[in-house]
Amino acid sequence: MTDLLIGLDIGTSGVKALLIDATGTVVGRELRSYPLSSPRPNWAEQNPQDWVNASLDALTALAAAVPSGLSVKAIGLTGQMHGSVFLDKEARVLRPALLWCDQRTAAQCESITEKAGGEAALVEMVSNPALTGFTAPKILWFRDEEPDLYERLDKVLLPKDYIRYVLTGEFATDVSDASGTLLFDVKNRCWHKGLMSKLDLDNSLMPDAFEGPEVTGTLTLAMAEKTGLPAGIPVVAGGGDQAAGGVGCGIVRPGTLSSALGTSGVVFAFADTVTVDPKGRVHTFCHAVPGKWHLMGVMLSAGGALQWFRKLFCQQEMEEARKKGIDPYELITAAAAEVGPGAEGLLFLPYLTGERTPHKDPDAKGVFAGFSLRHSKGHMARAVMEGVAYGMRDSLDIMRDMGVPLNLSRASGGGAQSTLWRQILADTGRVSIARLEVDEGPALGAAILAGVGAGCFSSVEEACDTLIKEKDVLHPREAESVIYDDYHREFQAVYQSLQEHFKRMNALVARTNS
Repeated sequence: MTDLLIGLDIGTSGVKALLIDATGTVVGRELRSYPLSSPRPNWAEQNPQDWVNASLDALTALAAAVPSGLSVKAIGLTGQMHGSVFLDKEARVLRPALLWCDQRTAAQCESITEKAGGEAALVEMVSNPALTGFTAPKILWFRDEEPDLYERLDKVLLPKDYIRYVLTGEFATDVSDASGTLLFDVKNRCWHKGLMSKLDLDNSLMPDAFEGPEVTGTLTLAMAEKTGLPAGIPVVAGGGDQAAGGVGCGIVRPGTLSSALGTSGVVFAFADTVTVDPKGRVHTFCHAVPGKWHLMGVMLSAGGALQWFRKLFCQQEMEEARKKGIDPYELITAAAAEVGPGAEGLLFLPYLTGERTPHKDPDAKGVFAGFSLRHSKGHMARAVMEGVAYGMRDSLDIMRDMGVPLNLSRASGGGAQSTLWRQILADTGRVSIARLEVDEGPALGAAILAGVGAGCFSSVEEACDTLIKEKDVLHPREAESVIYDDYHREFQAVYQSLQEHFKRMNALVARTNS
């Protein structure tokens, strides 16, 4: 065994801390969960202190797992993107953090677009349109709606970067996470001071941005005493969860992409140069690989949609699984596997928390369409899985239209454990899907970036060539792909027919709950 590296992932549902050696062998992993609050419709918040408590507890457990005679060489950070932690001059948290899936900022998005000179001008500045999930509109919402607290604002940090501050005492971020704030010049890899000026935001609000493997600070003595790790361990910049997950999947060269089926669903493709969709349907962000970029299509509910389905409709399966000592998803997907492609005409729109790609629609909602007496719970489960796959195909089609090579997708996340779901992704998207020998997601990518920063590897590419291995490749089947082509068109048509209805219903809900 060789030098040890830690990857720390500040996720939406909890913290994952991973301890690996320089051959990629997992020495230890720790998971700690925390709650998400939704105090009003379309709101999503968390208490940053919950992240701190979970992170320190997980790091303490990993420190205890370090084998005798070995030491941790570096820590890499990753986490949920776009969330905003508002700090005063004493670095005290002013209010709960607004998360990536929060949808309260539609008015602020319109204001940003107007002040930038229109959507085309905004995309020219920061390579992306204004979306409710991004950080900039959250800052403006804070200024508009809570002005007394805003007067005390001194610094805005992303979730993983607040943990960085706790561990090192340093304010810093990385270029991939900064790209998701809507305040970052993605082409030139720096804060866009011109846009910040147009929005009347002080440049000092945002921390310095670094490339993924760069060292941004070291573990303080106080944090060393709390965790049992040695003081002075380098902490590298890391990456937003999707960029770090891309590194963890080896998406570091043209032609490779990943399909992440976590709470959200992400199609992530490597780009050697800046490639921007002029319509802003997919994101263009800096990669955690120095000097590189990536394209990303994001569905807000993917694995989260199947989790929602399990919670609401599958109590019987959950009880049966408990008795058998198995995962309830095994029973749910087994029932779905008994149903043919297209679920006999049952479609599901997985827009349970609005949608980002390709619709940029915070009002979109989840829908089952096409029920008949023939449909069973198995049909519903299959429709949920297919609905997510259709949504991810939307991103693939946009990237193909942009000329991005898509040769092979590496699946990651909890949903990727399902052979059925991976095959559905392959058939709907017409791209081969592989699993990974070690699927540790963003935490692995963060640990790899830490290894590069510590000098264990000469580059991110070399590290991924050494550590990332494929298995279980599934190829698209032509007959099924033809069926899914037709169903995908109907999936799109259902959304288009309901788009205005969603807006009216959202306004009605807001009026009746005010």
